[in-house]
Amino acid sequence: MACGLLLPTATVKAQDEPQYTATISAATNPLSTRGVVTSPNYLASQAGLDVLRRGGTAVDAAIATASTLAVVYPQMCTLGGDNFWLIYNAKTGELKALNASGRSGEMATIDFYASKGLKKIPSRGYIAANTVPGVVSGWDAAYAYSKQSMGSKMKWKELLASATDYAANGFPVSTSLAYWSKINTNPNDSEFRNLQRFDAFRKAYLHADGSPYTVGEVMRLPDLAATLNQLADKGAQVFYKGDIAKRIVADLQANGGLLTLNDFANHKADWVDPISVNYRGYKAVNFPPNTQGMASLEILNILNNFNIKAMGEGTADYYHALIEATKEAFVDRDKYLSDPDFVKIPLDYLLSAKHGKDQAARISMSKAATNLTPLDPKGDTIWLGVVDAQGNAVSLIQSIYHDFGSGIVAGGTGVLLQNRGSFFSLDPKHVNHLEPRKRTFHTLNPAMLLKDGKPYLVYGTMGGEGQPQTQAAIVTRVVDFGMTPQEAIAAPRWLYGRTWGASSNDLKLEGRIPQKVADELKRRGHPVRLIENYTDTMGHAGAILVDQATGVRQGGTDPRGDGAAVAY
Repeated sequence: MACGLLLPTATVKAQDEPQYTATISAATNPLSTRGVVTSPNYLASQAGLDVLRRGGTAVDAAIATASTLAVVYPQMCTLGGDNFWLIYNAKTGELKALNASGRSGEMATIDFYASKGLKKIPSRGYIAANTVPGVVSGWDAAYAYSKQSMGSKMKWKELLASATDYAANGFPVSTSLAYWSKINTNPNDSEFRNLQRFDAFRKAYLHADGSPYTVGEVMRLPDLAATLNQLADKGAQVFYKGDIAKRIVADLQANGGLLTLNDFANHKADWVDPISVNYRGYKAVNFPPNTQGMASLEILNILNNFNIKAMGEGTADYYHALIEATKEAFVDRDKYLSDPDFVKIPLDYLLSAKHGKDQAARISMSKAATNLTPLDPKGDTIWLGVVDAQGNAVSLIQSIYHDFGSGIVAGGTGVLLQNRGSFFSLDPKHVNHLEPRKRTFHTLNPAMLLKDGKPYLVYGTMGGEGQPQTQAAIVTRVVDFGMTPQEAIAAPRWLYGRTWGASSNDLKLEGRIPQKVADELKRRGHPVRLIENYTDTMGHAGAILVDQATGVRQGGTDPRGDGAAVAY
């Protein structure tokens, strides 16, 4: 449990299988007729709740939560990353999508990497950071919308106050931060995991001797605090056209990096149209390309053709159907997904009921499909959700790609830069090949389910390849089996694919899944590997369900992380 409270638990039943128990309590399953915030860190959730209490909108609270996460959860998101927003405006009934992902630099070309003898963009270091950070532009554009269209009275500086305070005065290191800090200071892993080799990273996030912080030690980030103070006083433009941009670019260029002042100055977040499919009478909404939101929706579109409820939650049939639907969706994703300004993506066809039916027809319930291209490793991130007293809702996802991104903390700013652009291909024939000023394939995809045009379920997760799979688990468990958000999140999960840096492409099952279910999946041809219970590998999910009849909002958070769902 995120808050460590010993409260009564509820039992969640896997139909037709032995029972398993998930911890469901007021600490993880808050109910309110006003505001709810859920995020993967308890300090961040409380920062958002404080803004709601003071009259802020769901967008305002999301900015406070996200900026705090950029301080206390740097293994997953920082000011140097990207974000994507789904925003529901209760006044207008409008659902908007905001793409705040950065484009590659004007000097970022395949020839540049080829000249260095590289066939793949490095995952770490200065030339891994080849896309402009979009996070701050997302906060800025969403804040402007909150002021103009939602009637926000909050000041920009107020929204960054919690983040600035924690950066300046310190915060206790959480379990997740300590875990990933230890993993990423492995001196025997020269390519990926020995981030202490980067001087600025070591100075910011490690002890002087290069050792990682442990749980409960207090971390202070004075350089980041100074940057946040600049942002609070001068606004987002200082990040893209002012002192912060100049210092980041100077550091990158002094060390062979690619980004220029023009790249920063020309960056902007874009409002785009959400995409959707029907699922059992609900409207499932997600984010368009350059994100894999299309894959998340394709899975649900395929599952429309199966009687999931009749299979029983937690049965071999249930897992098999969702895994096979994922495979079908990922084939399309890996064939088409890139920046839609550079490639044509037939979304209408891919999300059509007919295509979903055709995909479902290819699925055998007795045998796992094996003639599919192995999945590429993807990175990690955070998801947060907010619903306010007026019914405004935000589903927000924010990331630096791999844990701790590029490992580069640039120019004395305290800004840890993402390595999202390392996912570009250097093969000119690949749909997602590197070109200047291009957005790369993004795993990030915030989600909502709408009922009668209004938010019913605000949900999402971190976890790269796992995001569409976990989203499908949450939706089917809530819609088809009537679980609460907390029950749906805490129930056993699976991950088809691999995490970044791993050589195997398998089906990971949490150990709570009954052995006879695992054995049956093996018999059908799945490469099953049992892993720990409540493992971080499955990502950190969250959700808020809105009962439209009573107005009650019900939050859920993931026992696999450091999160909290909080309400007032």
